[in-house]
Amino acid sequence: FVFSSETFQWFMGRVEPALTVLPPSRSELAQGKATLMCLANKGFPSDWSVSWKVSGIGGAVEQRSPALPRKDGLYSWSVGLTLTAQQWREGAVAVSCEARQGSQSPVSHTLSALQCSQD
Repeated sequence: FVFSSETFQWFMGRVEPALTVLPPSRSELAQGKATLMCLANKGFPSDWSVSWKVSGIGGAVEQRSPALPRKDGLYSWSVGLTLTAQQWREGAVAVSCEARQGSQSPVSHTLSALQCSQD
């Protein structure tokens, strides 16, 4: 029995990636920038579209990421988003990382500066 990629795909079906949003670092905020990273891990198949949706800064900003194959046959994605520290600190923006496949319901994770400690 040969475990072909087609068989694997049938066996796996659709696997929603787990989303993690990493907030900007304090040192970066001190330099006036705020870079967020969205990590989408262990999804299948490779045609998930992972992007940022940003509200509050004049329309949505979308940045997409190509799929990175993993050794276990699943895929990972990572996509960064850069804002100004002022936009982030003022809580003027709500950022959502969204993973979407075709017409299925998307998986999303939302983060705002208000959820992160500002000490």
